[in-house]
Amino acid sequence: MESWIYLALVVSSLFVLFSKRFLLQKKNLPPGPPSLPLIGHLHHIEKRLHRTLARLSSRYGPVMLLRFGSRPVLVVSSPSAVEECFTTNDVAFANRPRLLAGKHLGNNYTTIAWASYGDPWRGLRRFSGLEIFSAGRINMFAGIRSREVRLLSGKLFDSSKSGVRQLEMKSVFFELVFNIMSMITVGKRFYGEEVEDKEEAEQYREIVRETFALSGAANLGDYLPLIGRMDLLGLEKKLADLHRRRTNFLQRLIEKRRRSGDSIYIAEGKKTLVDVLLSLQQSDPEYYKDDFLRGIMVMMLTAGSDTSAITLEWSLALLLNNPDKLTKARAEIDAQVGHGRLLEESDLPHLPYLHNIINETLRLYPAGPLLVPHETSQECTVGGYTIPRGTMLLTNLWALHRDPSVWKEPMRFDPERFEGAEEEKEGSRFLPFGMGRRRCPGSNLAMRLVPLALGTLIQCFEWNRLGEEEVDMDEGGGLTMPKAEPLLALCSPRQAMVDVLSKIRN
Repeated sequence: MESWIYLALVVSSLFVLFSKRFLLQKKNLPPGPPSLPLIGHLHHIEKRLHRTLARLSSRYGPVMLLRFGSRPVLVVSSPSAVEECFTTNDVAFANRPRLLAGKHLGNNYTTIAWASYGDPWRGLRRFSGLEIFSAGRINMFAGIRSREVRLLSGKLFDSSKSGVRQLEMKSVFFELVFNIMSMITVGKRFYGEEVEDKEEAEQYREIVRETFALSGAANLGDYLPLIGRMDLLGLEKKLADLHRRRTNFLQRLIEKRRRSGDSIYIAEGKKTLVDVLLSLQQSDPEYYKDDFLRGIMVMMLTAGSDTSAITLEWSLALLLNNPDKLTKARAEIDAQVGHGRLLEESDLPHLPYLHNIINETLRLYPAGPLLVPHETSQECTVGGYTIPRGTMLLTNLWALHRDPSVWKEPMRFDPERFEGAEEEKEGSRFLPFGMGRRRCPGSNLAMRLVPLALGTLIQCFEWNRLGEEEVDMDEGGGLTMPKAEPLLALCSPRQAMVDVLSKIRN
């Protein structure tokens, strides 16, 4: 009996697939390479998809249509095409594709990253803009960012004051960023010696590890419905189990705060995000349900941590390979801040070269090389081509940021290209945080945290490569773009900053 069911599914899938192809052939569609039966262009999916798509676009153009199984996929990689997608057709492209990761890691497509365009998403965006990412809220938690960066500096000083210390920077940066986000969200750390409940922290660290591992896994079931229904590789089972454990963990955190009755003040007069959410829940329990609270917590504890840590790691790797740029950045910090105190967020507006370094890092190594996928809710036109409803959009940021027709000497690390050129950071040629109404809402927070952390480490320590050879700049795979190999660096305190660093630990 089951064999007949599978046969029926195959026949129906083939019928739908070829019906779609017949209808699509009647339209003025963008060009693309020849496809294979059933799988379309899925054989092109590989670990570094952004590079593969760049190669194909160099042959078929910056507006290219592929087919991943039964799903049409539009790939854009030019400023004009990007601008059409996110200005003229911004509403049409404002949806998210229904991928398996969004079902389980996005609370059934209800978090701000995975929700489709509409009233629920607008409510999430409005809440995030007012309660999390407004200038007032970002300023409110400046003390937490400063405290965690100082704590890291003190620990690095303790471990390296007797001599040069070799550090694995991927974990250093991730733990720093994650602790900042968790302190803002729930008032506790999950990494480091200062963790209060070690068993609880280890439980969540395991959840975080699995989240990033499974969210970056390619899932053929998203494009071949029959394989998705059968869950041949067991991915959906793993995601469902992870979702259950994460939900239970976050709910326990909520219940602890609810039972205690007293808010945690992480700075003078400033509550944690969970306490703010629980206060709002009391005034409007129908809107601020626990599902809503958990979705906001997921966004804070997951979405921003990985990307900011990745950017810090790429930035330091680029500086190690370009020591003259590191020297210039340190000279700017010394001139502005001096040696008698640590860099503070109030100094950042006066450190343009530090910001140029981060912008150039985001150009060469954007944490999200293809941005988060979008999907068309209606038929539209891009580059003179018809884009059918239900088409997934991939914006090849990596290719756009390295296009020689857009950038002079695009492969060269050149922070100076951003000096006195605000137009370089505007429009559709430089968009590390996306563009349009679904632009990353946390960009302003990231651009406070990343320069503060990087600038403080430049100010306080000498950094060197392990040997004469340059740091390997090969990219890893997944939704984000980490280094293929974690960065190893040699660290030692700057003599001029020893007194300041000593005071931090006292």
